[in-house]
Amino acid sequence: MRENKIQTIWAAGGTVMNGWLAIPSSISAEAMAVQGFDGLCIDMQHGAIDYQVMVTMLQAISTTNATPLVRVPWNEPGMIGKVLDAGAYGIICPMVNTRAQAEAFVAACRYAPVGHRSVGPLRASLYGGPDYFAKANETILTMAMIETQQAVDNLEEILSTPGLDSVYIGPSDLSVSMGHAPGFDPRFPKVYETIVKIAEAANRHGVVPGIHVGSVAYGQEMIDAGYRLISYLSDFRMLQWVAGNGLKALRAGTPAANTP
Repeated sequence: MRENKIQTIWAAGGTVMNGWLAIPSSISAEAMAVQGFDGLCIDMQHGAIDYQVMVTMLQAISTTNATPLVRVPWNEPGMIGKVLDAGAYGIICPMVNTRAQAEAFVAACRYAPVGHRSVGPLRASLYGGPDYFAKANETILTMAMIETQQAVDNLEEILSTPGLDSVYIGPSDLSVSMGHAPGFDPRFPKVYETIVKIAEAANRHGVVPGIHVGSVAYGQEMIDAGYRLISYLSDFRMLQWVAGNGLKALRAGTPAANTP
């Protein structure tokens, strides 16, 4: 079966640099894929991406060595199975708040006897290889999002879920759940402290912590805190950033930092 590059990096003790795709386009997916990200996540929850476009984006990513991940809209086994059958090598599942929800998520990603994923890998066997069925359970990544106070309260139980590979922090929802404003890179003392503690607990359980960041500086802080998968902005956010800064510089008649 084709290598899962994210697994390989984690096994060597490294940190994964992950890109994020919110624009429904195989061209933008391919453009991001050739930048050298270790992994790329197609966002079907908040991105403007439907199933058919997701398949074309997976095809675009497969021209490179980036590992394809998908964030599904919800913890629903039908969609999780279809996404895996299309060739995703890992699932990021939103709003996992209890051990039971974590168990249900993992079971949806695994073939029997350890799960209840239905057999029919379709494109996944083209991407993964002819031994896909035999090796999928050990190759596909399960990443549960920790993004509410309830999930934090149940963190130890969630982290003890058999077969859970990673937890992934949603900073906006976590901040809102704790009574603060949404956004990247939260600095609210209690939220920041919680984010650091999640990494400590995850590493103690042998579950890899990941987080979404909006700046290089915050990303480095998270690496220092023990996070081993860093998702940086998104294709959509990067387009806004470069276009906005470049336009301001043109109108002002002066070069701006971080613009071409």
